[in-house]
Amino acid sequence: MGSYDRALSVFSPDGHVFQVEYAQEAVKRGTCAVGVKGKSIVVLGCEKRSAMKLQDTRITPSKIGLVDNHVCLAFAGLNADARILIDKARVEAQSHRLTVEDPVTIEYITKYIAGVQQRYTQSGGVRPFGISTLVIGFDPKDTTPRLYQTEPSGIFSAWKANAIGRSSKTVREFLERNYKDDMDREETIKLTVKSLLEVVQTGAKNIEIAIMAPGKSIEMMPVEEIENYVKEIEKEKQEEAAKKKTRGPTGAAGLLPQHGESSS
Repeated sequence: MGSYDRALSVFSPDGHVFQVEYAQEAVKRGTCAVGVKGKSIVVLGCEKRSAMKLQDTRITPSKIGLVDNHVCLAFAGLNADARILIDKARVEAQSHRLTVEDPVTIEYITKYIAGVQQRYTQSGGVRPFGISTLVIGFDPKDTTPRLYQTEPSGIFSAWKANAIGRSSKTVREFLERNYKDDMDREETIKLTVKSLLEVVQTGAKNIEIAIMAPGKSIEMMPVEEIENYVKEIEKEKQEEAAKKKTRGPTGAAGLLPQHGESSS
């Protein structure tokens, strides 16, 4: 590797900027975040770290940050970096309101966040932001749900459903198998919780869910409600497992020879 990872603005002979790849590694080690679009809502779900016994949970920052009334983001990676990036995005959203007298569109603020992240991959004396973000919301006077992802390199892309952070590949594969277009509110929330349970072993107390609907402010789901979804999902899993058992080793009920019958 030589000294190619010491300076931010030096490419390695095979075209890599190692500092950006290290930032992506920080994202992979961060807690998982999931975004899912439904027909008329968009949902963000996050794995949240357990609070320490003496910690005041009211002041402990959430992994879900409100940028403006109609824009919200979740992140995976370094919390300190996320705080700075969210603050920059909030200032830009307010500045846009003052200048243009209109709220930002979701694509505009995503481009801005990605632009800030990219700027930090080409300047001396700084390092890239060690976070990826999922940006959700609704454009002004529009009912189409939006979901975007940004990466430490400055790339941004639009998604129907996506996951970032720890075990994101597993969660993304789960979403690919189970996502359906035009899901209603219940189905969208359920799929978000279900996908997070692929990586969160401790249940509802370590899950955060934020819901956005057009023309409404963000709705943070209470733990009791998340608990109900978790119980429902676990019940379904048990029923499915019981069905598989009754089918027997051939994979379908009634295909095994009955008692007294010849199997020939």
